[in-house]
Amino acid sequence: MAPSGATNHGLRLPRRQFAGVSSIIFLLFLAVVYLASPTAAGKAGFQFEDGPGGWFNYLLPQITSLGFSKETYQAIVDGALLSIQRAHESLEEGYLDVSTAERASDNKNIGVLTWLPVHGTSLLGNNTHIAGDNKGVAAWLLESEMESDDSAAEGFVAGFSQANVGDATPNTLGAFCDDGSGDECSAENSTCADGLSQSCHGRGPEFRKLDLGVSSCYEIGRRQYAGAKEAYDSIGTSSTPVVGSTVKSFHFYHNMTFWEFKLPDGSTGKTCPAALGYSFAAGTSDWPGFFDFTQGDSDDPDASPLWAAVSGLLKTPSAEQKKCHGSKPILLDVGEMTEPYPWTPNIVDIQVLRAGQLVLIISPSEATTMSGRRWRNAVAEEAASFLDEDPIVILGGPGNTYAHYVATPEEYEVQRYEGASTLFGPHELDAYINLTVSNLGYLAPSSNEVPDQGTLAPDNRDDSLSFITGVVYDTAPIGTSFGKVLKQPDSKYSLGDVVKVTFRAANPRNNLRLEGTFAAIEQKIDGEWTEVRDDADWFLVYTWRRTNWLLGYSEVDITWETSGNAAKGTFRVKYYGDSKNILGSISAFTGTSQEFVLS
Repeated sequence: MAPSGATNHGLRLPRRQFAGVSSIIFLLFLAVVYLASPTAAGKAGFQFEDGPGGWFNYLLPQITSLGFSKETYQAIVDGALLSIQRAHESLEEGYLDVSTAERASDNKNIGVLTWLPVHGTSLLGNNTHIAGDNKGVAAWLLESEMESDDSAAEGFVAGFSQANVGDATPNTLGAFCDDGSGDECSAENSTCADGLSQSCHGRGPEFRKLDLGVSSCYEIGRRQYAGAKEAYDSIGTSSTPVVGSTVKSFHFYHNMTFWEFKLPDGSTGKTCPAALGYSFAAGTSDWPGFFDFTQGDSDDPDASPLWAAVSGLLKTPSAEQKKCHGSKPILLDVGEMTEPYPWTPNIVDIQVLRAGQLVLIISPSEATTMSGRRWRNAVAEEAASFLDEDPIVILGGPGNTYAHYVATPEEYEVQRYEGASTLFGPHELDAYINLTVSNLGYLAPSSNEVPDQGTLAPDNRDDSLSFITGVVYDTAPIGTSFGKVLKQPDSKYSLGDVVKVTFRAANPRNNLRLEGTFAAIEQKIDGEWTEVRDDADWFLVYTWRRTNWLLGYSEVDITWETSGNAAKGTFRVKYYGDSKNILGSISAFTGTSQEFVLS
């Protein structure tokens, strides 16, 4: 799925995670690489569908979020830079092969980094809360547990990254028709009895709870956490240590526009300017598309005559472009659409990192299960020619840019969603393999060279359109004030109950509260109020809504689901906000509920 363009009005694992933790994940590796190659920062593989939209560098994914959002973009940049700064400032000299005696003298682990392919699409497409989806749940669960684990250093970071995620769904029960029939969707094209895809939806493990995928999201995250914790606990007896003294990386840009190269059988392969097929618009059962598009549309122009005409109004692909893309009927010739600025990338990042025998491919595209396997195998075979140990090859992605999908030639031919979203034609996977394998020599112990950097990708920030309106002002009705409690909690609750408090609010965009919180639960301990959870907590949900656009009134609900990880005690709910007056001045305020007992 593409970078999120959802409109968000609340938090469940909030933007604070979105802006910072995604950076920490790849920076665990960067902390190792930094001294050896300060320019080789690899941004590999923390992708989900529930974050703020509008931050991407190209037009197509900006459309659904009303254009480019400087706020979202800057929050991500600030979080990434802060993570880099902290990683660099905490560096100490180290080496890969640490003796048992030296480990025993400290015996503290600073973090774990895992790769597991599963899409961050557990929450349904009509969810309006910012969230880290199932990967965020897994990271939060493991980091929370490690706070009390003697083997973990302070600030332990759990990174749950993506791998070859292209066709890996979290909706593990299958895809069914929500048209009253309960039938399974067609295996060929993910449609229902009406021949359309709109009622075909994947079902997560807890879909019967009808909570927009929240419970399924938690369960899929919990499973990843449980697997990671099991691996962590057995690392002393069943792990393969990363050994050696070499840390290297390479990175360069490559233009995929009509690029020719040799295939393994000696024939010539070619990549194409980016284009999206009809099945791209069909979506997937994780969230279907619109109109009469279905997956498997591969008989141009009969697949959808109406949309053949519509796509031609945007840009008619040339005969060379059509031939290059083969079995893909082109709906959007995005690689040749440059007005008002480029719609999608034609120039991609090619990057590989190595620490000892661990080799990490940074894919610019979402690789399917089989394309990832072929890519890893090809890299492993080449890396074995200069490594003393058997290579451990991992594919992480998408990273650096977002170039949609990479499917195998066989998957491409079928033209389901993944094939239709393989931007650069049927030889895209072969090209990625060629570009990485042919440059692996830069990672050899004896190499001191770096590849030519190629043509830089365009920077479209200053050209990007935006129809996102700013915050004009906030006001509170006469006789009330910001932070006033409009609905108090009950005085007593039982574990498992839902606590909900409503406050007079202001627009949260006035202050994104990076590294802060919009909501908190405080507990009375020995007569003093102590914060025990903030809005990074999965079970603490912040929901903001504008109640009067003209007058600038708004409210916020802070909901605590105590069925999760709550304990008995006396608590209260805290709200942190910032209001903007008609002159543009922003002022902070707080709201505090009455106390209540949880038993």
